[in-house]
Amino acid sequence: MSWYVLGVDVGTTAIKAALFDEDGTEIAEHAEEYDLLTPRAGYVELEPGTYTETFAEAVASLLRESSVDVQQIRALGLSAQGETMLCLDSADRPLGRAIVWMDNRASAESDELEAHFGRPTIHAVTGQPAMDPIWPAAKILWLERNDPDRFAATARFALLKDFLVQRLTGRLVSEDSLLCSTLFWDINTRKYWPEMLDYLGIDTEKLPEIADQGEIVGALTESAATELGLPAGLPVSVGALDQACGALGLGNAVPGLFSESTGSALTTVTVVDELRLDAAGRVPCFAAALPGQYMLHTFSTGGMVMRWFRDEFCSSERRVEELCGINAYQLIDEEVRRVDPGSDGLVVLPHLQGSGPPDLDPHARGAFFGLTLSHTKQHLSRGIMEGVAMVLRRMIESTEDLGVEITEIISLSGGAKSAAWCQIKADATGRPVHTVKGAGSAACRGAAIIAGVAAELWPSAIDIACAGLEFSSTYKPNAANAAIYDDLYTRFLALQEATKLLPRPASIAS
Repeated sequence: MSWYVLGVDVGTTAIKAALFDEDGTEIAEHAEEYDLLTPRAGYVELEPGTYTETFAEAVASLLRESSVDVQQIRALGLSAQGETMLCLDSADRPLGRAIVWMDNRASAESDELEAHFGRPTIHAVTGQPAMDPIWPAAKILWLERNDPDRFAATARFALLKDFLVQRLTGRLVSEDSLLCSTLFWDINTRKYWPEMLDYLGIDTEKLPEIADQGEIVGALTESAATELGLPAGLPVSVGALDQACGALGLGNAVPGLFSESTGSALTTVTVVDELRLDAAGRVPCFAAALPGQYMLHTFSTGGMVMRWFRDEFCSSERRVEELCGINAYQLIDEEVRRVDPGSDGLVVLPHLQGSGPPDLDPHARGAFFGLTLSHTKQHLSRGIMEGVAMVLRRMIESTEDLGVEITEIISLSGGAKSAAWCQIKADATGRPVHTVKGAGSAACRGAAIIAGVAAELWPSAIDIACAGLEFSSTYKPNAANAAIYDDLYTRFLALQEATKLLPRPASIAS
């Protein structure tokens, strides 16, 4: 009898569920979107019920559409965004909204922690080059200082994936790859960092227990099974960080490969076989999806900028999508093709929620520079894509400075669906960009693979990850555009540096 593994990826603005057969081939997928809440500048939140309800709807819809016998599903694996944090009471019920990873409210606390511990110590212990307001350590300190009632009522602090695992199995469990960016996790010892916990005024009793990446940590409870339409007792894997799962799902499981993902965030991953810390303090090191491996992983705002642009300025495209079923992003893609490379001198900094490593700056802001009366909305669309491509180029250069050769790029997530954007990335970086069949569900596939291996359905994660993968498209750099993008890159870096000299907005700097 055939069997299947279910992988679920909990992204920043959508949850995707996908089923994979015994060959690791996707047979069906379904995604459900949701909107984040931004009650004030720097704040990004979401009701916990939105996550659980969307999770259930994504899985239930997938099962309806696939017509698979649920008794043939042998394991469930999770992939999820990092840093998004919840406060739980003694019964593991959420206290207020989740604080989403890109939330920047803890700026002062981040500065305080960095001043106390120092960047060299932070980097040596956690693998992260510096403090940042998005890290949960800073947010816990912010809660203690600014929301003492919630801090005092919190029995346990949990990351989003931890919370969902608890809802599925009754156990609050986390793992290395997710914990690496909490800044209270020691990447060397695989234990919580005692000195940081002491400074935050918490102990390990207030944090999840620890498992290996992908480990089966429980069985689906009766209540969760009823909600999802799955069989009770289904083995549940603790999974891994979404970027780790996405890389594995694309076959990026051995040193020498490089992948980028333009989803809500722009991220890059290259796997290394030993802990590698950047002496320049720019490129973070994380645990990878497989125990014993590490990944050099950079990240910043990416597709979220394009979604913001679509939602705020592309009402006509959204109306066409509503009436005719033509995706608004596809229409934007066609408009971008009508604009020449370089966007007639426009330079876009896509830092709408700060910038991440290698140029970590939580106070960075977006900018459209060089506008003239001849620029159109289509120029802005292309300018955003080119701005994100400039960030990608910067990420590649910083990774190569660590002795990692990057000759080609594997692209995944929503940005990989844009032919115009993929060509821009190829031209801007001077490297071919490959898209992979089924790449949109790469994180689901990675989560399914490590769950299937943990459940002893497959003997090797690397073998099944690399089997059956094929490129769907390859975008080769156009040499005629190289000088244009070299010039744009120079101006991009200059503008990025110049904006650091501007006063910080009072609502963020305070």
